[in-house]
Amino acid sequence: MTRTLSKSKYLAGCQCPRRVWLGCHAPELGAAPDAAKQAIFEQGHEVGRRAHALFPGGVLVSQPAWQHHRAIERTRALLADPAVPAIFEAAFEHDGVRIRADVLERLSNGRFGLREVKATSRVKPEHMDDCAVQLHVLEGCGLRIDSVELVHVNTAYLREAGAIDWVAFFARSDLTSEVAAVLPGVRERVARFHAVLRAPSAPEIEPSSHCFAPFDCEFWDHCTRGKPDDWVFHLPRIGKRFETLRAAGIERIVELPDQPPLSELQLRIRTALRSGRAQLAPGLGEALRAAGPPAHYLDFETINPAIPLYPGTRPFQILPFQWSLHTDDGSGGLRHREFLADGAADPRRQLAETLVAALAGDEAPVLVYSAFESTRLGELAGCLPDLAPEIRRIRDRLFDLYPVVLRHLYHPGFDFSFSIKTVAPALAPGLDWDDLDAIAEGTAASRAFAVLAAGLAPASEQDGLRTALRSYCARDTLALARVHRALLERARP
Repeated sequence: MTRTLSKSKYLAGCQCPRRVWLGCHAPELGAAPDAAKQAIFEQGHEVGRRAHALFPGGVLVSQPAWQHHRAIERTRALLADPAVPAIFEAAFEHDGVRIRADVLERLSNGRFGLREVKATSRVKPEHMDDCAVQLHVLEGCGLRIDSVELVHVNTAYLREAGAIDWVAFFARSDLTSEVAAVLPGVRERVARFHAVLRAPSAPEIEPSSHCFAPFDCEFWDHCTRGKPDDWVFHLPRIGKRFETLRAAGIERIVELPDQPPLSELQLRIRTALRSGRAQLAPGLGEALRAAGPPAHYLDFETINPAIPLYPGTRPFQILPFQWSLHTDDGSGGLRHREFLADGAADPRRQLAETLVAALAGDEAPVLVYSAFESTRLGELAGCLPDLAPEIRRIRDRLFDLYPVVLRHLYHPGFDFSFSIKTVAPALAPGLDWDDLDAIAEGTAASRAFAVLAAGLAPASEQDGLRTALRSYCARDTLALARVHRALLERARP
């Protein structure tokens, strides 16, 4: 059966021919989009819709993807009408490739401009292939395209009170010459991908770093299902040595030779996997000396929407909207306090004021698990000068547990990750996030708050979302406290 390529399938093939075969013949083998990917998709759709404001009078081809031939007919009618200044989601097919162009802008000379819209802050290399395959199809259908632009987000835009100025929100980058340079290779690639699709099985391509550049491949789990649990690819900072090891037939970390020498971390991981026991590097007790207890355990949740929600903020600006704080006064018990913004206004001032109040009265260290909170506190001090001295004092009290774990411990249960989500269950059995059905990771938390802040959550769901946000952030700081306690126990002589 003849199969057409969509633009997305063509781009998948540019990354890996195996991915395009699986995407067309066995899509059920791919992982469903997680919360992070779904949020990216939704953000992209919203930014694309808002870009229509740049082309007043433009007409949308509304037929869905499964009515492609009807969409082509509608596109032809709009192309023939000189009164239509722009066409959104114009449909075309040529050389076995189907596309929907974000914007076709009618120019004064009767020709057209291709305008690709991306919810990104800058031009990226993969955008050339994206635009080039569209240009290949458009020219193959007889259109004369004078220029190609990427319409993307202008991060210098500062939202003011009232409606967003969409003309100022977007930037338009001319890619005409860059796309023209890529265009000659499109025809060869299209022919090669069609040959791949005609094959009875997917091409055998070894999974490697290409599976994550420029996008994470949804077939990673499928393509690596036969790899050992201690596959050398998982070893931190394996880099170019991975290809050398693969050529030598070494797939397992436990089989790694001593030469060339392993880093201290790699050696610790190999030893842990060979022995089945956690490996402790010297100096853990000294590294924890300044961490208490008494101690506080802090975590922020943030949003960074492409379309700014509040006056005085910019696209993709990171805004903390929630904190959780567990406190160990040295007696072994934990006290919990928290803040969650209502979302109606910029949350930063109230978040900072409540955090300053919560941490007043002692000088105990404030433990975190990355540099993220330090960076956010620095930004808060910069935008809230009246609170800056207190915020900086909190920042000076931060103690990051992440590098302590990274430099001093490896547990087989870490599964090659030093994320709190893997470290905590390994060091504090019984503590995990599995029971948090509604929100169990940071992207889902950001997405939930953005829905609340934008007023898009039904009234019947708002309390449930807020409860889920509180439960998730509190679990993160509880995990941090338990990890600290477990490290202290391991550091005892």
